[in-house]
Amino acid sequence: MSEKIFIFDTTLRDGEQVPGCKLNTKEKLDLALHIEALGVDIIEAGFPISSPGDFDSVTQISKAIKTATVCGLSRAVQKDIEVAGEALKYAKRPRIHTGIGTSDYHIKSKFNSNREDILARAIQCVKWARNFTDDVEFYAEDAGRTDNEYLARVVEAVIKAGATVVNIPDTTGYCLPYQYGEKIAYLINNVSNVDKAILSCHCHNDLGLATANSIAGIMSGARQIECTMNGLGERAGNTALEEVVMIIQQHKHMGFHTDIHAKQLYGLSREVSDVMRMPVQPNKAIVGANAFSHSSGIHQDGFLKDATTYEIINPEEVGAGESRIVLTARSGRSALAHRFQKIGYAFNRNDIDVLYEQFVKVADQKKEVEENDLHQLARAYNPALATK
Repeated sequence: MSEKIFIFDTTLRDGEQVPGCKLNTKEKLDLALHIEALGVDIIEAGFPISSPGDFDSVTQISKAIKTATVCGLSRAVQKDIEVAGEALKYAKRPRIHTGIGTSDYHIKSKFNSNREDILARAIQCVKWARNFTDDVEFYAEDAGRTDNEYLARVVEAVIKAGATVVNIPDTTGYCLPYQYGEKIAYLINNVSNVDKAILSCHCHNDLGLATANSIAGIMSGARQIECTMNGLGERAGNTALEEVVMIIQQHKHMGFHTDIHAKQLYGLSREVSDVMRMPVQPNKAIVGANAFSHSSGIHQDGFLKDATTYEIINPEEVGAGESRIVLTARSGRSALAHRFQKIGYAFNRNDIDVLYEQFVKVADQKKEVEENDLHQLARAYNPALATK
């Protein structure tokens, strides 16, 4: 029996922190409803104290969401927590996400404080949050660079104070996968009450390791992943929701599952891209325009014989339609024959051999040979061979 990994979507909070991605309340609400329909377990709707607009957005989302937990972020400040509690009062499943930096970088440089004071503040913020909801998530900011022994003390203390989820963020994207996995394993093995809470992965992509670190985290005992559609987020972004979901789905041997409706991933990716005015890079895993495109002749030939030679995911699994055979100067005869057949021409092997010589000349002049180019090639060769 596989274990469930809870998917915590922070597209509307961490994802919105990308320059140029600011959303108004209606845009946030519309996206929240589609994110809920995707099957996520928790929607981080915003940071209520940050602005009146964000407070209103969290309030409206709290009223509209029926099944997912709605979460509001706060600092370890009483006023922050009170405002978050007020914004979440209509939520059917409210969660306050509060916390403080625990690395020495944060303790000394950001807070000009010491470990004991930060520990006391961590306990206090959880207790304040418990006045508004039984579901409190604590984040140990910069946990990735926090001393493990001290981090374990903090985690144990906040769970004792009432935290139901403890977020172990690799805030700067510093950790290597084995380091992040070992950190989660250390907490599992050294926090006496860890069974009373869920450990959560919140990884950033500064070194391109956010997804790998999140997977290392769940393999070591974490049971929640915090992520965004298209990997949006501060600086280089967050863990991409579509990536961790499909890794879990592909690697069933790990013994995990999510409740995400994977066929909605591609469509929601495009919607988030449009609303947030942030293009998806073509080579983006799972949802990029080229994720299911083949242009090399060797790859095309193998794919046309058996799709699984070069695709581990059927594009229909994520709602991406069908794979594309893209004709370039690197394409081979089998791809050319396939594309001719797709647009209605029945050429034999000898015909393709002759047509290929003309095709290569066109392909050398263009980045991609389009359908109209194929029609011109076919008609120039011998229109009588065409079926239409």
